[in-house]
Amino acid sequence: MAKLKITQVRSRIGASLRQRKNLDALGLRKINQSVEHDDSVIIKGMLERVKHLVTIEEVK
Repeated sequence: MAKLKITQVRSRIGASLRQRKNLDALGLRKINQSVEHDDSVIIKGMLERVKHLVTIEEVK
């Protein structure tokens, strides 16, 4: 199963409450912080809401 490396690159200041909650659920709290998650439909849905705040890389 593929993994996704997600890095927060923009500030959560000015983001909506829903976007901030998605960042919290992904485990992102600071700029330049990275986390790895399994590639799933749930994670992709969360990333769709915050795609302007994060970068996504596929890790094998």
